[in-house]
Amino acid sequence: MSDTRGGPEPVAHRARPADPADPADPADTADPADPAGPARARGPARSGIGPEGAGAGGEHDGSGEGSGEGEGSGGESLLTVVVALVANALLALAKSVAAVVTGSAAMVAEAAHSWADTGNEVFLLVAERSGGRPRDAEHPRGYGRATYVWSLVAAFGLFSAGAVVSVWHGVTQLGSTEEEASFVVNYVVLGVALVLEGTSFVQASRQVGGDARRWGVHPLRYVAETSNPTLRAVFFEDASALVGIVLAAAGIGLHQLTGDPVWDALASIAIGVLLAVVAVFLMRRNMAYLLGEGLGPQLQDRVLRSLLAHPQIERITYLHVEYVGPQRLFVVAAVDLVGDDAESALAVRLRGLEADVEQDPMIEDAVLTLALPAEASLAP
Repeated sequence: MSDTRGGPEPVAHRARPADPADPADPADTADPADPAGPARARGPARSGIGPEGAGAGGEHDGSGEGSGEGEGSGGESLLTVVVALVANALLALAKSVAAVVTGSAAMVAEAAHSWADTGNEVFLLVAERSGGRPRDAEHPRGYGRATYVWSLVAAFGLFSAGAVVSVWHGVTQLGSTEEEASFVVNYVVLGVALVLEGTSFVQASRQVGGDARRWGVHPLRYVAETSNPTLRAVFFEDASALVGIVLAAAGIGLHQLTGDPVWDALASIAIGVLLAVVAVFLMRRNMAYLLGEGLGPQLQDRVLRSLLAHPQIERITYLHVEYVGPQRLFVVAAVDLVGDDAESALAVRLRGLEADVEQDPMIEDAVLTLALPAEASLAP
């Protein structure tokens, strides 16, 4: 969550009050990279806040994904998950057969990895469907957080069904003296796996790369900080799958060269550790959003700029913004409206202004109150 308030500083991040004596004050200076123009420019309410994920929790200052990405990424994210599901299901079957035929510990780990990924993609499909439902009376801020819940379940599945099984099987095979029935079968299956996993990874990378270029941020930073958990899950699962294939091939190859099956078992353990690291990372990111991930300074300022650009808003003294789903924000602000209407008229104007603000594709819900005259104005 992110709060911006005038007066004493009770929260981690806030936009500072405008300083009329400061010639370099951002409130009076247009940002050529910001389509909103000067913070206090008057005109129609803008559609689209701008880059999202700019330093999750206020830890970084770069820019990340934005509402433009949110507008069209739903269908592309679904395609990314479906491609990954088909690829992993085929690979899980092939690797399982190879593991039974050859007895390779590394191939058992790879099979467990693919089965875990297949189950995860099912959970991610549920996440996309559950989180995409429109808001209703019982859920005025939508169902976006359901996406993080199901993505968290998927990440835990990757840890338990993939990492634990791989490490356990590798440890139990450390003292094994059994020879593999066929190294060729393993290499063929791993080669096919490389092609299928590579196809899925290309689809995920294409979506990540396109969005990252749109907002001028490195793809790895973008996918690590995006509020889209399904895209992050597929990208890192596919990347770990490709690394796992290399580890498995290395373990099997060293087994073949040295005649010592311990290399096969060590490859299984290494694959399990890799999966555990990825799973814990994904779980932590989903938990952060469920607990109220804070906005970075860039997006916080853009929300403030977007509100100040509205022709009915004179100034803002308080701003609270939090994620309620992928590319979905809940905004609370104390505003001073243009003009000097009666109290009854102000209430009507506020309700209309809330509906107007919610036209922004990134704002799921907005709650506006009247600012007190003595409170300091905020500026991006």
